[in-house]
Amino acid sequence: MNVGIPKYLFLSVVVVCLCIAQYRDARAEVFTTDPPVPNQTALVSQPVDERPKAPETIFLPTGHLFKALIADPKEPRFYLSYHPYQYGSQYGTQATQIFSGGLGDMFGLYRQVNNGEGFDWQLDIGGGIFSEFDLDTSSFFLVNTDYFIGFPLTFRKGPASYRLFLYHQSSHLGDEYLLHNNVQRIEFSYEALSAIGSYEWTKWRLYFGGEYMVHREPADYKPATIQGGVEYYDTEKTVGSGRLVGGLDLKCTQENDWALNSSLKAGLQFNGPAGTSRSMRVLAEGYKGFSPHGQFFNNRITYVGLGVYFEFE
Repeated sequence: MNVGIPKYLFLSVVVVCLCIAQYRDARAEVFTTDPPVPNQTALVSQPVDERPKAPETIFLPTGHLFKALIADPKEPRFYLSYHPYQYGSQYGTQATQIFSGGLGDMFGLYRQVNNGEGFDWQLDIGGGIFSEFDLDTSSFFLVNTDYFIGFPLTFRKGPASYRLFLYHQSSHLGDEYLLHNNVQRIEFSYEALSAIGSYEWTKWRLYFGGEYMVHREPADYKPATIQGGVEYYDTEKTVGSGRLVGGLDLKCTQENDWALNSSLKAGLQFNGPAGTSRSMRVLAEGYKGFSPHGQFFNNRITYVGLGVYFEFE
């Protein structure tokens, strides 16, 4: 004999009875409460302005419509990074210690706010410098520096945001590095158009896009790149005043036959005082794939390390 059915039947009856009791109490409250006295003024029809609000324009706006990508190693930002282990054939000792730093940001020039009617958009100017120093050499040789400047056009509506970025990059090897290594210098520079779309959902963000070099030197460099990734932003403090953040960035370039390049960064974000958008991130980081630095695009590198990143707005 199955004794489970009476038990579940009894529970069902109890739940139904509770629902009926709650419904009766609610109806009793409705019918025993004196109806509110109508506001005679409110009964008079008021004209409703249904015209859409005119877009607002802001010259030199603060903040960004498209958030900077956490794990992209070529995202413009201010940072200091130490890699106690970095392996790559372009370094004199193969496995070495690298200190890298960057100066870069996006500066808002003009924004149009459409008050819910379509996308807000913003024009920025962005630039940066990325440098690598080999700490296993006598005077910490400068290995490579990448310079870039461009004009991002960004869009946002709710959780969806997009960035079109037309930019120029040129790369230069360090003098001491050239003197002490048997390396043939390549004139590496290009202009590219990057397009990325992202969508934010609760604590997560997904993005996907790519870029195409409209002009490049050397001319036989294959021009296309595809990119995607995922990011996490915790809303609760984890350690002290720090919140957990992280990102995984994936890139494939036509030049390297679409081999996968992976960049992973995760750690804590510390925000400035309320009312400001300044923050500092302390991130453990790792990379595996073809080098994103200058003329070494056909060299594979692997590294692990720690970075400190600064956001000013």
